[in-house]
Amino acid sequence: MKRNLAVGVGARVSLADHDPADTGGVEHDRRSRKKIERDLAALGELQELLYAAGSKAVLVVLQGMDTAGKDGTIRHVFSAINPQGCRVASFKQPTPKELAHDFLWRVHRQTPDHGEFGIFNRSHYESVLVERVHDLVPEAVWRRRYEEINDFERLLDGSGTIILKFFLHISKKEQKKRLEERLEEPDKRWKSNPGDWKERKLWSKYQEAYQDMLSKTSTRHAPWFIVPSDHKWYRNLAIADEIVRRLKPHARSWKQELLERGRAAGG
Repeated sequence: MKRNLAVGVGARVSLADHDPADTGGVEHDRRSRKKIERDLAALGELQELLYAAGSKAVLVVLQGMDTAGKDGTIRHVFSAINPQGCRVASFKQPTPKELAHDFLWRVHRQTPDHGEFGIFNRSHYESVLVERVHDLVPEAVWRRRYEEINDFERLLDGSGTIILKFFLHISKKEQKKRLEERLEEPDKRWKSNPGDWKERKLWSKYQEAYQDMLSKTSTRHAPWFIVPSDHKWYRNLAIADEIVRRLKPHARSWKQELLERGRAAGG
């Protein structure tokens, strides 16, 4: 795949310019299935090197509207990863204790150790999405948070964390279909939440908030990728491909670290 899904630093994002049903000309066929199989195998190997070298951490951030596929991405894309070296954190409504600290306090505590994969199913970006859309904090507060988030991610990067952020871009039509499936299909009914329908009414406000988030917080050290997610198979394929491509350049240094460590141990 040669598709560039990354948001350029300083680019002004309009989600209307990104088709949620786009597959970049890739067909859902034997070749695409073989491609993701290779990527998942490569991801498993990269995790082993990451863990063994222990000099870097990887943080994958997943954001998107309800039903965009955050859970599905974790279930499929990270199926090749050893659970012992991976932590998934999900950020719900802050607790009273969390509200007694700065908004990044609870997030920093969940960042991965060196040698680990960390996956954020929703993240610190809720503070410029939900809190903005529902007027939970003043505008001056959430506007200030963009730079605070950039500083936080710069700190993580400088401490050895590789950050990859994926916005799962779904259409309003596809979301409606998936919400209805949750009501109609017994094996999906457990996912049904009346609150999802209420949030859907705020679709336009959320799209505006996501556009600002993508525009203001895609940086060299922590890029955003806009992933068309109407087709689940393509979402998984694109994310797996991007993670592998971004981590492969580190593999040589991880192997070198292990080689030097082995030589030192052998005297």
